[in-house]
Formats: sequence, structure tokens, C-alpha cells
Amino acid sequence: MRTSSTIRTGSTVKRTTRVAATLAVAALALSLTACGGDDDNGGGDSGDKGGGTKAPASSVTLPKLDGESLEVAAVWTGTEQKNFKQVLTEFEKRTGAKVTFVPAQDPIINFLGSKIAGGAPPDVAMLPQPGAIKQAVDKGWAKPLAAEATKELGENYSPGWQDIGKVGGKQYGVYYKAANKSLIWYNAQVFENAGAAEPKTWDELLNTAQMVYDSGVTPFSVGGADGWTLTDWFENVYLSQAGPEKYDQLARHEIKWTDPSVKEALTTLAEIWGKKDFVAGGASGALQTEFPASVMQTFTGGDQPKAGMVYEGDFAQVNIGETKAEIGTDAKVFPFPAVGDTAPVVSGGDAAVILKDSKAAQALATWLASPDAAAIQAKLGGFLSPNKSIDSSVYPNEVQKKIADALIAAGDDFRFDMSDQAPQAFGGTPGKGEWKTLQDFLKNPKDVAGAQAKLEADAAAAYGG
Repeated sequence: MRTSSTIRTGSTVKRTTRVAATLAVAALALSLTACGGDDDNGGGDSGDKGGGTKAPASSVTLPKLDGESLEVAAVWTGTEQKNFKQVLTEFEKRTGAKVTFVPAQDPIINFLGSKIAGGAPPDVAMLPQPGAIKQAVDKGWAKPLAAEATKELGENYSPGWQDIGKVGGKQYGVYYKAANKSLIWYNAQVFENAGAAEPKTWDELLNTAQMVYDSGVTPFSVGGADGWTLTDWFENVYLSQAGPEKYDQLARHEIKWTDPSVKEALTTLAEIWGKKDFVAGGASGALQTEFPASVMQTFTGGDQPKAGMVYEGDFAQVNIGETKAEIGTDAKVFPFPAVGDTAPVVSGGDAAVILKDSKAAQALATWLASPDAAAIQAKLGGFLSPNKSIDSSVYPNEVQKKIADALIAAGDDFRFDMSDQAPQAFGGTPGKGEWKTLQDFLKNPKDVAGAQAKLEADAAAAYGG
């Protein structure tokens, strides 16, 4: 769930990305406030820390597939890939099939296009955006889910999460993994030393940042080398400040990026990005810092880490787990503060899509729609499932459990990542479009008008006018 390579969503998203986020905000704020610092379960990605009741060992029926082979492609690397492979291993044990993980490059649609052109597509691909699913369908790559997978999906997912995997009324995607992208993680020792508390509004966030700075620590770590992190910053500010209706309009390019609402959001972002010494390494340092490093440098270095806070989704726990910091004790989290009237809730997701239809591929999609599969990776940490049938006690710490409970409680009340709804050329290509323009804006946050003009020019070209 790291990147944003996609094409236009069209009608696929439907009401899921258009409903109000108020209920989700309330559930998330309540859940994270309740986390406090008394979590004894720790963090990281150890499979032995779950402690809770696992999903039933045989809640899903799978066929015998002895002698069958499958390839699954995804952009996941490192711990995320390692953990997903454990899910595939269990599928192998239950069915007798052999599954090979194929590391994909971003944008994954381009990667798949090359594989298909070469006559060797993977059987299943994990696509990070609803728009990517639509493109795969439009190109004739994707195959509809069969009755077994569709039934499993219907039993375990809310209508909203089912809808974003549909194209033309047919179910193509299983949203195996979700992300809450409206979180700010912080170093608890830094906050304690600074006398800082968790902020609930943007103004409070700025005050907290100043307190952290005054204590001798740079407030924010920004993984600017990965342009998608900057789009996530923008989306949270924009959703809260401009509101859900304008968010949807901008996502569909029904209003221009030269709109005053975009100017207001960029100006607000500049209050952090343009503040001297508020970003670790300054703009040049941030633009050389990839996302994993941006997280880890916040939770290493003892009393003098490179930064006190880092913005990103629940999946940052994977990277925190690579440090000695314990989630809920050393590493804590609060909801992205309200910039306008309501705090934002931005989500993302990765869906399993079948490219080579077969009994084995359909069985794998069925497996990934089951609580059994989700429980395996949930227990390992750094993972959030939209599967409502999973027992949340399998999550490895109280922070992650409450984030997961809040996601399920929110139902369909969320907004999908805006750049994930944009054409790939604009919202999902390194060195181009929104990614590149926001990187340039991080470097020169005084040029709001210039950033707007470039964003609009690139958006108009990508959306076709």
C-alpha cells in the first residue's frame, strides 16, 4: 500500500468514496485515544505477539490442487512481502498447489503490461487502486470472480469494500489489504521531553511541532523521495479543509487544480513544509529520504532521533517493527488533526485480481477473501484488513487492534486515496504529475500558484482535457 499507480476510476468507486467520513472520524478518534500508553503487547512483526483467538482453522472450503502452480505479483518488498508469503504458504498446505511470489515494479500496471505482452502474465496480481482494476478490465486482462470467491467476499466484506472491486456490475477484485492513511506516529519520549500532548487540530499540531523543536528535536520526518507520501499529506489536508464534496470533485477533475480550495490546502501544507528546521534534513534531505527510512529515523537515536513525528498510515508499523521501539509504548499514534471542521479519514487498499482464470486462481481469490488468510498476516503486524469476519484479537498490539476495529465500525464511511483515483500519468508515476509537482513544492513551498498551474496542466493532459 505504498504507491499510487492508477488510472481513472470511472464509476467503479460509486458511493463508497462519496459518503461522509464523520462516523469514521469519531470511531478512529475514540479508538486511538483509548490506546494510551498502557499496551503490554508490544509491536513489530513477530508472529508470537498476537496472543488472541485465531480465526477458525477451516472457515473456508478450498479444493485440492495437487500439481497446480500459481504466480502472484505484487509490489510488496521486505517484511511486507515476507509476511504475505506466509499467507501463500498456508494456502499451499491446504490445497497442495505451489505458489510463487513475483516481485513487481511500480507502476504495477506497466509491469503487468510487459508481462502480458511477453505472454507470461501472473495468475493473480495485487492491484493497489480501484482505477487499476478498471484498467485491467478495460484491457481485457482481468477475469471476473467465480461464485465461490464472490460468496466468500459477500459474507466477509461491507458493501462499500465490495463495490470498489466491481467494474460494470461484475466483481473483479478482493480487497485483501486496507490502510488507514490518516495517522501521525510520534516518538513518545520526544513528546514527554517536550511536554507535548497529542494535537486534535491543525493549529494544535503546529504548536506541538514548535514545542518539539524548542526541545531540540526536529518535528517532522518526511519521506519525500517517494512522491506518494506527499500526495497523502495533501489529501488529508484537502479533505478536512475543503470537505468531502470538493474532494470528490477534485478526484474526478470536475474542478481544476487552480481552484481556490487547492491554493488554501497548499498554503496550509507550507506552514509545515516551508517552516525552517521543521522537516528533518530540510527539503533537500526529505527529498532523499524514502518512506521506510522516514519512519525508522523517527524511532532510532535515543533521546535525539532525527525527528519527533512521521505522518503515514497504519502500515508504518512494519517499519517501526524494524527498530527497537515498542508500539503503544515508545511509538504512539494520533489521528491526523482536523484542518477544517472534521478530521479526515483517507483509506487505500490492495485487491487480488485474477489475470489467468483457472480453478487454482479462483481458489486463491477465495482464500484471500477469507478471515483465515487475513488473520495470518494480521497477527504478524503492519497489516490492516477490511474483512469484517476477522477476530481483531489476532492483531499484535492494542494500537493496531483498535485501528482495525475502527475501520470495520466505520463501514462504508471513508474516502479512497485521491491519487489512487487519478490517471496513472498524473497520480501514480515517479518523477511525473502530482508526485513530481509536490516534490517540487516541498522544495519551494512559496510557489503556490506555480504548483497549482503545473498540477492543472498535468491533470488536464492525463484526464483528457
